[in-house]
Amino acid sequence: MKRILLGSLLAAVSLNALAEAPGGPSCGWGNMLFKGQRGTATHLVASTTNGSSGNATFGMTSGTNGCRTDGALTYTGKPMLVLGSIMDELSEDMAKGEGEALTTYAVLLGVPPEDRARFAAVTHEHFAEIFSSADVTAKDVHNATLAVLKKDTRLAKYAEQA
Repeated sequence: MKRILLGSLLAAVSLNALAEAPGGPSCGWGNMLFKGQRGTATHLVASTTNGSSGNATFGMTSGTNGCRTDGALTYTGKPMLVLGSIMDELSEDMAKGEGEALTTYAVLLGVPPEDRARFAAVTHEHFAEIFSSADVTAKDVHNATLAVLKKDTRLAKYAEQA
């Protein structure tokens, strides 16, 4: 039981170590102590230091420890988890030019309601480019979708922000 708990704790901490922390990239004592250093181990120790003492949270509320809250939180990852789980439904919906999975994908890409019909039409028109083979991956679909969107004057802005 102790091994499972320790493994779960290490997995949770390592996920945080690779993400930019709320409060800014230099927020907390861990970041201050290990400034300029690289590597997974360093990020892990810095994140553990910040998380275990609560100093990053204190820094965000007090404006100290190199923390700030004036910027917008960002996520630079791709919607691969969601996309990977709806691939079958998405291929069917894109082939039809409508459907819940296609709407979900548009939302993930930041396409507002007023442009979703255009998104559905363009992705339907370029279905063979986006789903280029039977064993296409979520990453392939995402990259191909962005390439298709970049060619469309109205939808290109959503490819840039994705």
